[in-house]
Amino acid sequence: MKRIGRKNVARFFVYFALAAGAVVMVFPFFWMFSSAFKTSTEINKFPPQWLPGSLSLANFKIAFEKAPFARYFLNSVVVMASSVAVTAFTTILGAFAFSRLKFPGRDMLFSLLLSMMMIPFEMLVITNYSTIVDIGLWDKLPALILPFTSSIFYMYILRNFFQSVPDSLYYSARVDGAGNWRYLWKIMVPMARPSLVTIVLLNALASWNSFLWPMYVISSTDNRTLPWGLQVFTTEAGFNPELLMAASTVVVLPMIALFLFARKSIVRGVARGGLKG
Repeated sequence: MKRIGRKNVARFFVYFALAAGAVVMVFPFFWMFSSAFKTSTEINKFPPQWLPGSLSLANFKIAFEKAPFARYFLNSVVVMASSVAVTAFTTILGAFAFSRLKFPGRDMLFSLLLSMMMIPFEMLVITNYSTIVDIGLWDKLPALILPFTSSIFYMYILRNFFQSVPDSLYYSARVDGAGNWRYLWKIMVPMARPSLVTIVLLNALASWNSFLWPMYVISSTDNRTLPWGLQVFTTEAGFNPELLMAASTVVVLPMIALFLFARKSIVRGVARGGLKG
């Protein structure tokens, strides 16, 4: 009985710690969503007013009038969709090459590529920036896509899944007359759908939230994405926290909804992709 009691007490403290951590993590988002609907008087009250008096969209209307957030949103969607499509294509081809094709130095080359994951992106900014300027893409949307057309991390996830597929399936397809290209797209890609969904979602999140790189290569208002446009809006809007919270909600809400909808797929895809390394 004492052991059962101790287990219950320990379980209680574990659940309490998890619940406290969840509250700490969720509270900033709750405050942002709540403040987006508050008036200037409500948001500056002390003690704080937790909920808005009414669900008015006036703050969103004013924010969209002060800055072209609709344009920023469209740019973010275009960049995200293009980056996800190109990265998924290159990831599939690279993962298949490193998992099924036999060529000299394959494993060593892949190990070298994996070692490049230790290099932070900040160390590559100057080189990438010089390349973008030299090819005439500065202050253009393709500049936000070109440096992110491939990913070693995503390739690693998909390669591990491809390697978990029995070789007998590959040889059977070859005997039936299927070439590598047909085998890849007709058999391997449909089987790897969970891992591919994970790669697409993670890439979409990273592309949507990108801030540092757009700040360097985008100057004009028409080509700004949402995170970079929000940063500019914080200085242009002045001291109007209710407008900043409304604009922040526009930036954050799509990715929160996407993550909540697909969180199980992300965990499942990463787990399956890491079973064999």
